[in-house]
Amino acid sequence: MKPILLQGHERAITQIKYNREGDLLFSVAKDPVANVWYSVNGERLGTYNGHTGAVWCVDVDWDTKNVLTGSADNSCRLWDCETGKQLALLETSSAVRTCGFDFSGNIIMFSTDKQMGYQCFLNYFDLRDPQQIEDNQPYVSVPCSESKITSAVWGPLGEFVIAGHENGEINQFSAKSGEILKKAKEHTKQINDIQSSVDLTMVISASKDCTAKLFDSTNLEHIKTFKTERPVNSAAISPIMDHVVMGGGQEAMEVTTTSTRIGKFEARFFHAAYEEEFGRVKGHFGPINCVAFHPDGKSYSSGGEDGEITI
Repeated sequence: MKPILLQGHERAITQIKYNREGDLLFSVAKDPVANVWYSVNGERLGTYNGHTGAVWCVDVDWDTKNVLTGSADNSCRLWDCETGKQLALLETSSAVRTCGFDFSGNIIMFSTDKQMGYQCFLNYFDLRDPQQIEDNQPYVSVPCSESKITSAVWGPLGEFVIAGHENGEINQFSAKSGEILKKAKEHTKQINDIQSSVDLTMVISASKDCTAKLFDSTNLEHIKTFKTERPVNSAAISPIMDHVVMGGGQEAMEVTTTSTRIGKFEARFFHAAYEEEFGRVKGHFGPINCVAFHPDGKSYSSGGEDGEITI
């Protein structure tokens, strides 16, 4: 089968996300545009224009009504999915690194970077309260002074957020009080990506220490480890099989000195129970920055440093 190639970004892809039905694919990159595509044929449906810096993260709510993006222009923006109209603008003092809707679509969370003398914060907003949006005041703001958050997802039932940190820690932050409920320190280096399983019972973390690890969402118990010989930038859990897919590669700076084969830019498939690799898929001319399974489990997408997305 020939993959579908999507070319709508000028720079490296930072995140891709399917909606729940899987008919749409949202993509953001280190350019200011967020794109939405038909996943069946790769046709570009439209763009969300308004950011002025690299867009780090994107999320879409359960019924594909709203889209959330976070950017290096120090803002997190809420869009109407259908019209592309900007519904809300939340300004921050530093770049927004991760963002996400909870299960209901009413509460959003996003984390900011530790830079220019500002701390990393994890912010929670309730979209049902227009006053919070107007005043730009989250109902809970959690300072993360030790190590900044590099990736985060909502846990089951929207009770907490599972966040991966620069120092390799994974923490659960309560959505009501902001306190840390559970901690896990299984990785030795920065966590690049965290994704949850379709039923939210498990999360998989991808790290610079060349491993991806599977955890139980509720108690952060470490279940499995998948080892490679290069940094893992992203990992996803199949919704129908006991499979995980991982993408990564060397740093972009080191790539120029190696041939494409040695750079190892394939997406790699592992068996979730046996921890064994059983397949590789080529397709990118640079490290893979993000991977995502289609909700029906029959296909997957990957976005690379080369600015291309393959389905």
